[in-house]
Amino acid sequence: MKLINRKGKLWITFYHQSKRYRRSLSLDDTKVNRKLAETKLIPEIVHKLNQDKFLETTNVKKVPTVDEFMQISFKIHEVYRRALSQENHKYIYERHIKPKFGNKRIDEIKPSEIATWQAKLLETLSTKSLSMIRAVFNVMFNDALADELITRNPLKLVKKPKNIAVNEIKPFKQEEIFTILEHVQERMRAVFAIGFFTGMRTGEILALKWSDIDFENNIIRVRRAKRHNIVSNPKTKSSIRDVDIIDILLPYLQNHQKYKIDESEYLFNSFYKKPFTDFACISKTYWRSIFDKLDIEYRNPYQMRHTFASMMISNGEDILWVSKMLGHTTSAITLTMYARYVENKDKKRGAFLIAS
Repeated sequence: MKLINRKGKLWITFYHQSKRYRRSLSLDDTKVNRKLAETKLIPEIVHKLNQDKFLETTNVKKVPTVDEFMQISFKIHEVYRRALSQENHKYIYERHIKPKFGNKRIDEIKPSEIATWQAKLLETLSTKSLSMIRAVFNVMFNDALADELITRNPLKLVKKPKNIAVNEIKPFKQEEIFTILEHVQERMRAVFAIGFFTGMRTGEILALKWSDIDFENNIIRVRRAKRHNIVSNPKTKSSIRDVDIIDILLPYLQNHQKYKIDESEYLFNSFYKKPFTDFACISKTYWRSIFDKLDIEYRNPYQMRHTFASMMISNGEDILWVSKMLGHTTSAITLTMYARYVENKDKKRGAFLIAS
């Protein structure tokens, strides 16, 4: 039984019962794959030949396409992922991976192809977005490795791009906050007031129901998040929390009560009296248009959360309270992200050591 190369692929040629056979091993001709063939695949074929179990094939596994195996991978992880995360993984695959690799067999994908594809994505996407896309692709390759469909993960051979801070913290100034709130349509004003004055995540804001607003105790109960029309638990256990309605926010919520409709239990609904399915709808229609009218640098809606945190910390609010409002697991996370906004210029350092 001999190994041969045909157009860069490994094949075997042998005789069985006076008949010559030539079969593809569905592997690239590399040193690693030749070793795999010599130490594992060929001995398995010989064993089957000796047992007269050889039919028309060498029993080499049929290697699926990326699209075929990605569906299997989604099924494997369905039990462990939040519904929102699963939907996000599927969205990333359909949008960014399938158009390029969906019809390719997973063992035919070369690192050079991934590298050029990755470079093309970076023309329009941030490094953070690319990292999420890579993570989805990486899970599939690892599942294929576990099933012995590939001998290596080609993604591991392609370097991650340097983390360019395109999503850096760029908070709005206080005067910019009120200018934005003044110019946004009144029926949507409370959306952005909540973002600026609580630091809630956009998905949490979108999922708010009237039953979550407690005017008597001045709190908002954060119990769910919504994205791509899928309602799920908030990001972490600590994200399930009660957020204070600070004084500046209260009038916005009170005014929004006049937009309450019987057809929906949600705070925020479209003109069609249906709850918004994704914050991207709000961003496209109500957020982006504001910056066309104002002399304010555009930032994405997530910067409302950063604005709240940096504004509160730089004005001396308790870091533990800010951390609780944000739903961070620990205050150390909050400090790590917003340490540069902790200011205390008037404090004389080490003064407590001087005897009075």
